[in-house]
Amino acid sequence: MSKRVVNFNAGPAALPLQALERAQREFLDFEGTGMSIMEHSHRGKDYERVHNEAIALLRELLQVPDDYQVLLMQGGATAQFAFIPLNLLPPQKSADFILTGVWARKAFAEAQIVGKARIAANVEGEGGRCTRVPTQAELQLDPEAAYLHFCSNNTIMGTQFHAFPEPPTSVPLFCDMSSDILWRPIDVSKFGLIYAGAQKNIGPSGVTLVIAKKSLIASGREDIPKIFRFKEHAKENSLLNTAPTFAIYMMRNVLAVVKEQGGLAAMEKRNLEKARLVYELIDGEPGFFRSGVEKASRSVMNPVFRLPSEELDKKMVAEAAAAGFVGIKGHKLVGGIRISQYNATTAEQVAQFCEWARGFAKRNG
Repeated sequence: MSKRVVNFNAGPAALPLQALERAQREFLDFEGTGMSIMEHSHRGKDYERVHNEAIALLRELLQVPDDYQVLLMQGGATAQFAFIPLNLLPPQKSADFILTGVWARKAFAEAQIVGKARIAANVEGEGGRCTRVPTQAELQLDPEAAYLHFCSNNTIMGTQFHAFPEPPTSVPLFCDMSSDILWRPIDVSKFGLIYAGAQKNIGPSGVTLVIAKKSLIASGREDIPKIFRFKEHAKENSLLNTAPTFAIYMMRNVLAVVKEQGGLAAMEKRNLEKARLVYELIDGEPGFFRSGVEKASRSVMNPVFRLPSEELDKKMVAEAAAAGFVGIKGHKLVGGIRISQYNATTAEQVAQFCEWARGFAKRNG
C-alpha cells in the first residue's frame, strides 16, 4: 500500500483505516453473495441487515432512548435546514435561532423562507466572523417558540458549545451536530431533534443522520410533499426511496470501529488529548501562532489559528502537504490554518504535526 497522509480535511474527512480495510476486503464479494454491497437491492435482506446494524450501532453508541426515531436521510445537513421548518414550524409559531456562524445563519435563512424565525442570540462580528459562542445569560428566548435551534460546532470559525443551551421548559432543543457528533457522550433526551451530515465523524458523504422524538415526528405537517415528511421516512425505516446504500454500509463500518475502540467515552478522552496538543502548540508560540478564539469557546474538533502573514499561511500549507499533513488550509471566508481532527485522526498523528509545526515556526519566526 502506498504511504497514507495525515488527513486534516474539514469534510469529507478522514475515515478509520479499519473501516476502509473492511470495505476493501468486501468490495467485490460482500459476505459470500458474489457481488458488492453497492450492487445489492436496498429492498434485499443482505442490504437490510447492514442498514439495521448501522441504526442499532447509532442507538447503542449514543444511548438513544426508545421514544426517539433514528433516520438515515439524504441531502446533507443543508437539506435539513429546510426539512425541519417544513415539518415542525407551524404557521402560528416562530422558531428561535442562535447565530454562531455560517451554518447557523443558513439554517435561520431557510426557516425564514418557510415561516417565522427570530434571532435569540447573535455573536457574529464584522464579516460574519465569530470568536466565541454565547452564554446562557445572553440568550433572549421565546417561551412559546416552536423550537430553539443551534449549531454545536463551528467548523469555519473554530468555536464550539461545551455546555448546551437550555431552552424554556416547553421548547424543544434542535441541534446541527454535523461536525462534532460522536466526539463524546451526550444526553440525547435533552434534545427534541439532532441532525448531522455524516462526512466528519460518522462516515462518508451521502447520508445524513436525524435523531428525533417520535412525538415530534408524529406532529409534523402533512400539507407538504410526501418525500419531505419525516413521518413517511420513519414509517419506512429510512427506505422510503432508494437509500445511499454504500454510504450507509461505510457508516456501519465506522460505527463498528468506534464501538471496538471503546465507544464515546474513549473518543472523548482521545479527542481532548488531541485538542490539548494543538492548543499547547498555539499558546506556546504566541508571537507566531494566534488563535483569535476565546479559550472557553475553542473547538475540540476544528482548532484554527493564523500566522504573522498570509504569505506564511500559504507557505505552511504547502510545506505541511509536502511533509504528509494535508487539509490544513483555513476556510476561504477566514483564511489562516485549520486542523480538523475528527475521531479517525489519532493523537499520535496530531503529535507528529505539532512537532513539525514547531520546527516550521522556528525556521520562519
